[in-house]
Amino acid sequence: MPKYVAPKGTHDILPAAKDWVDDIAKWHWLESVVREITRTYGYEEIRTPAFEQTDLFHRAVGEGTDIVTKEMYDFETKPNIKGETDKFTLRPEGTAPTLRAYVEHRLDLSRPVNKLYYLAAIFRHEKSQKGRYRQHHQFGVEALGASGAEIDAEVIALAVAFFRRLGIPNLTLKINSVGTVASRARYVAALREYAEPLLPEMSEDNRRRHETNALRMLDSKSERDQALLADAPLLTDFLDAESQSHHETLLGYLDDLGIVYESDPRLVRGFDYYVKTAFEVQSPDVGAQSALAGGGRYDALVESLGGQPTPGIGFGLGIERTLIALQALNVKTPDAPGIAAFLCPIGDAARGASVKLLETLRGAGIVCDADYTGRRMKAMLDQADALHARYAIVFGDDELAGGVVNVRDMAAKTQATVALDALTAFLGT
Repeated sequence: MPKYVAPKGTHDILPAAKDWVDDIAKWHWLESVVREITRTYGYEEIRTPAFEQTDLFHRAVGEGTDIVTKEMYDFETKPNIKGETDKFTLRPEGTAPTLRAYVEHRLDLSRPVNKLYYLAAIFRHEKSQKGRYRQHHQFGVEALGASGAEIDAEVIALAVAFFRRLGIPNLTLKINSVGTVASRARYVAALREYAEPLLPEMSEDNRRRHETNALRMLDSKSERDQALLADAPLLTDFLDAESQSHHETLLGYLDDLGIVYESDPRLVRGFDYYVKTAFEVQSPDVGAQSALAGGGRYDALVESLGGQPTPGIGFGLGIERTLIALQALNVKTPDAPGIAAFLCPIGDAARGASVKLLETLRGAGIVCDADYTGRRMKAMLDQADALHARYAIVFGDDELAGGVVNVRDMAAKTQATVALDALTAFLGT
C-alpha cells in the first residue's frame, strides 16, 4: 500500500485506465460531446470558483435540504489582522454559483435570455460508493430570462439529445409540476398532516424531513417509507391554474418534439428553489442508479440572490455516473487520437539528434514523440503501437551520416527511406 492515497470518495483520472470513469480519453470524448451539443443549442460556457460564501448555498439550496444539513464541506479562513474570518463552502452544486455570477456581473444587461453551461467539480460529504463520489463532476445548463414553456422544452430536449448523442437510445423522461411556491405550501401542509401519525414507523431521515423539508419525504430511498406514503395526497391535486397551464403547454411541446415522457406526480428534486417544471432523464438499462440527469424551473432564485426578477430553468448530470452507465451498456466510443510519428533513435548520437528533430516536426504542427531511454527496437516499436502512431521513425549513426531516416508505416508494416529535409513534408501528407 502506498504511503499516500487519494482521499476517500475521490478518484484519479489517468491515461488508458480500465474503468471508463478513470480514463482521461473517455472524459475528453464526453466533454467534446458536451461542447458540441451546447454549441448547437446556443449555450455558452461559464466557469465559477470551486468555493463560495457559505450563505449563498443556505439561501439558494435551502436550509432543510440534505445538501445543506448533511453534505456541505464548510471551512473558515484564518483571521485577518482585524481578527475577522470568512466562511466558505466547497461548491456542492452548480446552479447557485452560476446565478451568483449572473447577478454579480449583470449578465441580464447583455441580452434578454442568457443560456449558460458549466463543467465543474462538485463536493458533497456523503457515503461514497460506485457512481457517488465526494468529489465528482457535473455538466449543467442554465437558461435565464424566459418564463414560457418553450425554453423548458428546449432544456429537456438538450438533455435528451446529449444522451442520445452519447449512444444511450433507451431513455425515460419523468416529469412533474411542483407548482408555485404558494400552491406547493398548501400541498406540503396536507402532506405533513397525512404523514404525522405514521412518523413512528418511518426512517430517521423522513422524521427529520417532516419538519425541515416535507416534500423530500417522497424521495426517500426507504421501501418502508415509500409504502407508508403510497396513499399520500398528490402534488398535482394542489396545482394552481398557472402551473397547470404551463405544464400542459410543456407536455404539448414534448409531444411535438417526439420526446416520450412519463408523468410522475411523486417526482420531486432535492432543492427548495424548484417551481413548476421538475424532470429526470433515466435509463432502465443502467441498473439501480437509473437517474442520469435532473432539473427544473426556478423563477424566484435570481431575485432571492439579490438580482432582478428573472425566471430560469436548468439541469445537471454527473459525469462519473454517465461514464459508468456508458461502460455498463458497452457503448462504442471513438478511439483516442494517435500521434503522427514516434522517433526510435538507435545510439547516443541519434538520441541527441532527436531533440532538434522533434522540435522541428512539432513546429510544423506534426504530433510526435520519441523514446528517451535507449531501449531495444522491439520495445520502441511496441510503444509506437501503444501510442497509435501512424509512423515510426527509425535512425542511427549510418542514417544520420547519410541525412536520411527510415519511416515505418505501422499499419501497412512497410518501410521507406526519407531524406531528413523532406521528412516534414512526408509526414504532413
